[in-house]
Amino acid sequence: MSDYVLFQMWGLFRRSLIKGHEFYVDQARKRLLSQFENMSAEADKAADEWLEQSSGAFDPDRHDPGDFYEAAYEHSIEFYQLLSDLRDRTRLSVVAGMFHEWDKQLRDWLVREMHHWHRGETAASKVWSADFGKIADLLQSFGWNLRSAEYFNTLDACRLVVNVYKHGAGKSLDDLKQSYPHYLRDPADESLDLPDTRFLDHTHLKVTDEQFRAFSEAIVAFWRDVPESIVSAQVMEVPAWFGNAIETDRHS
Repeated sequence: MSDYVLFQMWGLFRRSLIKGHEFYVDQARKRLLSQFENMSAEADKAADEWLEQSSGAFDPDRHDPGDFYEAAYEHSIEFYQLLSDLRDRTRLSVVAGMFHEWDKQLRDWLVREMHHWHRGETAASKVWSADFGKIADLLQSFGWNLRSAEYFNTLDACRLVVNVYKHGAGKSLDDLKQSYPHYLRDPADESLDLPDTRFLDHTHLKVTDEQFRAFSEAIVAFWRDVPESIVSAQVMEVPAWFGNAIETDRHS
């Protein structure tokens, strides 16, 4: 029993997970994010449309044409900013969907593999409800040094970004400020230096296209890194929350 297989990642299943993820990212770019590639031109068009719609109110005896053009310009600036905000929220929504799907697929795989050798739903329920840190601890106990992987911090940052996007202020925002402040940006500060986060809140959350790409690549790297087989001989002492749940099922 010392080499009993507890968890197995079949090659076809691994490839299907990666393919599905890459399809999601590729189509999100093509169908959603690509719509924001010409914002300057769209803002100029909005200014022209404003002038056209306002032309009927123009009286050359009472109005200065320059005032109308200035108002049209201000309208284009506002339109561009609103469009930019929509682009940023759309990108965050895509990131959230991507992360949640990865998170569910990971837990689903763990639970399905557990059902090959363990009966009872307490442990399965705990896997579904455990936070990301506890899941990482569980994977570590399988002999997989996940926390030292190059992509781990990127996944952890993605988790916090998604939580802040969903919930706003709270512990995730505090943790993001502390560990990954470069996802918070003051629009008045265009420098590349890390921001002073004391005066920043959830409204300053922003993910660039490069950061979105890094999140996506981290998920792919994770799936590629999942061991093909995890046998009982590899498993060190499992976290208490998981061990206690296993024992509860065995005695129920």
